[in-house]
Amino acid sequence: MKYPVYIFDWDGTLVDSEQHIVASLEYAANKLSLPDLGHDAYKNIIGLGMVEALQSLYPSLSDKDVENMRQSYAEFFFRREMTQENLFDGVIETLEALKAGGLSLAVATGKSRNGLNLALKATGLGHYFDIERCADETRSKPHPMMLEEICSYYGVPAKECVMVGDT
Repeated sequence: MKYPVYIFDWDGTLVDSEQHIVASLEYAANKLSLPDLGHDAYKNIIGLGMVEALQSLYPSLSDKDVENMRQSYAEFFFRREMTQENLFDGVIETLEALKAGGLSLAVATGKSRNGLNLALKATGLGHYFDIERCADETRSKPHPMMLEEICSYYGVPAKECVMVGDT
């Protein structure tokens, strides 16, 4: 294979989580009496770190309001446990084939570390990945820092990696 390192986004790439993320944002907005911006607006911030996503959706929120919305979002989001049933078709087979081919696999996600750890455990995918980078550990996408840190971990230049994502 041309690329020795494959870096995967999580939501919308490995896991079909769009509806649940949108519902969680709707819940949080309603709880804070913020306007419902609609499915498309909420869908378009998937992949960003939570703070960046909320600031993009509601630019006038204070830091306290952002934190309250994050807590409300998490309250709703973590009510439902993720399972392998939430994976897109073919994910496990694809990861198996890549690993069997001797390739290195990583995750770069807008999720929090806590959220990703729970998702990795619930889906059983954790053992496929050598390294994961989350938005609360480094700069959120679209800034390239996550990818740069993964490249550094493997000791390879970016041209030897491929990012697999939905945006």
